[in-house]
Amino acid sequence: MFEKVLIANRGEIALRVLRACRELGVRTAVVYSTADADSAPVRLADEAVLIGPAPSKRSYLNAAAIVEAARQVGAQAVHPGYGFLSEDADFAEICADNGLVFIGPPPQVMAALADKSSARALMRRAGLPLPPGSVSPVPTAAQAAEVAAEVGYPVIVKAAAGGGGRGMTVVRSAAELSRAYARTRAAAQAAFGDDRVYVERYLTDARHVEVQLLCDSHGAGVHLGTRDCSVQRRHQKLVEEAPAPALSAATLDSIAETALRGALEVGFTGAGTMEFLVDAEERFHFLEINCRIQVEHPVTEMITGIDLVHEQLHIAAGLPLRWRQEDIRLHGVAVECRVNAEDPDRGFAPTPGRLDRFVPPGGPFTRVDTHGHAGYVVGPHYDSLLAKVAVWAPDRELALNRLERALDEFVVTGPGMRTTIPFVRRVLDDAAFRKGRHGTSLVDRLLAGDQPAGTAAPPPRAAPHPRTVLTATEEEPR
Repeated sequence: MFEKVLIANRGEIALRVLRACRELGVRTAVVYSTADADSAPVRLADEAVLIGPAPSKRSYLNAAAIVEAARQVGAQAVHPGYGFLSEDADFAEICADNGLVFIGPPPQVMAALADKSSARALMRRAGLPLPPGSVSPVPTAAQAAEVAAEVGYPVIVKAAAGGGGRGMTVVRSAAELSRAYARTRAAAQAAFGDDRVYVERYLTDARHVEVQLLCDSHGAGVHLGTRDCSVQRRHQKLVEEAPAPALSAATLDSIAETALRGALEVGFTGAGTMEFLVDAEERFHFLEINCRIQVEHPVTEMITGIDLVHEQLHIAAGLPLRWRQEDIRLHGVAVECRVNAEDPDRGFAPTPGRLDRFVPPGGPFTRVDTHGHAGYVVGPHYDSLLAKVAVWAPDRELALNRLERALDEFVVTGPGMRTTIPFVRRVLDDAAFRKGRHGTSLVDRLLAGDQPAGTAAPPPRAAPHPRTVLTATEEEPR
């Protein structure tokens, strides 16, 4: 095992990795920008290194500064968390060139899988089912139109180098395609420096189901079941749960086994997630593979009892996987929601500012991953995630009720501060969601005020019970 790990991230994921390292007896150093000088990870790490000003391009995306920080503190490995440089194959290679272990897949594997077009080709060779569409990028609008005509509308135009929900455009008719193709290429060039795009059939209101994987460098691997991440806005997830609900056991097993086969086929190592789209007939199609820890990893930890960051560290240290597939047991249901500093009534616009009160919920089987605290300043420079609230229960109904209770307890106040908690409550109240029959269009439907056919609108949700204070009198009881 490593003696010291540099954490190349911030916020709740930096704190999560720091805690895992401490439990394993591994010393930690974190990098930070000037905006995060008073953050919880900086306060709790064994060492902290300032690497630049607030803008992420000059701090958390500054590979040279991060590597120099690792060398300065004598770290043997770098944990990139999620986002920022976590799936940057060039950064992984720079780490290797400087004698540092990058906690993730080898650079060549990451490069192949980060390119969506390349990943599709690899998974097709591995025998995984793909959505109908082009495997290779389509270089002209005319070729894109040919693919769309062959697979049928609606289609989605995707950036080959895309990620994080960016670089995608849904096209519902041939009349829209040429403009959408040009717009997506331009956006891809601006965001990723790569204008290649491909076209595939858009599965309307499909389920977004993913599989958590652990693979070591000795050729062994396991899957840790499925998660459902269908509740998303603009491809950004809001609510996640494990295991995926309302799918047959045979389908869940098939998705998980297929994912593991594909990951081992391409030489994946570390903790990663393979994502699929599942249609109404429970046919599933490979979407992408993420070569990092996921934001929603707590729900898998809660139903398996396996600490995924511990496993990342063991695998990166070259140790053999500590689990066989027959050792993995799934217990109960876990549901997580993201609490972002955003105003759902203003198009989920960020609401930066100071937190006057910040009181996370507690109670049985309730987990809160957060770096927030009273007095913390939510800045405009980074992602607006404040906390993740995850709960476990023996069954889904109790898990959803428990999450509602936890959200009712969560107190977040500050000048102009708004959070996504009220919108998550709307999701939890939705009739289709309660039955596990929702798809990726759920959030758009809620924002439009629509109700799916065959479901009754739920009654208005009651506000949390007001606090009643009773004062005893001095009168003697009769």
